Amino acid sequence: MGAGGLKLAADEGGDPAAPTVVLLHGGGQTRKSWGGAMRDLLKRGYHVINLDLRGHGDSAWSPEGDYSLRAYVEDLACVLDDLNAEPALVGASMGGATSLMYVGTQAGARARALVLVDIVPRINLNGALKIMEFMNSGALGFASLDEAAAAVSAYNPHRPHPEDHSGLMKNLRRRDDGRLYWHWDPKMLAEQERAEPPQFTKQLTEAAQGVRIPTLLVRGMQSDIVSEEGVTDLRRHVPQLEVWDVAGAGHMVAGDRNDAFNQGVFAFLERHLPPV
Repeated sequence: MGAGGLKLAADEGGDPAAPTVVLLHGGGQTRKSWGGAMRDLLKRGYHVINLDLRGHGDSAWSPEGDYSLRAYVEDLACVLDDLNAEPALVGASMGGATSLMYVGTQAGARARALVLVDIVPRINLNGALKIMEFMNSGALGFASLDEAAAAVSAYNPHRPHPEDHSGLMKNLRRRDDGRLYWHWDPKMLAEQERAEPPQFTKQLTEAAQGVRIPTLLVRGMQSDIVSEEGVTDLRRHVPQLEVWDVAGAGHMVAGDRNDAFNQGVFAFLERHLPPV
């Protein structure tokens, strides 16, 4: 359960007595985006919790339309309070911003290590606008799966796209009008304090100053969100920061280059939260 008893969906696997990794996806995504990473973490002996954030996937939609970063942080705190041990948090984009805010601002934050996937407090504004354009592009739904796939290709043209688009259905819902819609609450786009892309440069920067645990930034080298200036700025506030650059990957690092993503993340986890 999240804040206020909001129902959150999750996939859980592995021995609960093993070191735990909590996966948090980006805005407009679902827990399905972590499918490959979760399988590999389980093979390495970790206990994994893979969340659908509020308003996404199979988690409940906020009755009040509250998709503020504060709300996501409160949800995460509720989930972590139920764990027996402190986990590593692995968050992509919005999930990373949520994890950073939680670790840096919550008294007694329960986390052993932090992995930020292509997110820093000072993001590239043009890249942020591109994300919002993509999310808004599906506001009226799609007539077909091919139409939805074309929207993805327009946003992420450098990624190879399969001829079979059926895998996209895990991120779509068919509504009563027969059209396909992304698997998240459209009220997120009306949230003035939405967390994807982060509108909280000042708050995230202040949160970064409170991060004391081992921290890894995984950056897609073709990302239009994280710049060299953004990395330098984060390092000023988190001097223990480690950086893993993934060549040939954009903002959706794990989806673009899952093997290279896993290589950096697993090496980091094995140093700071080794599996049993």
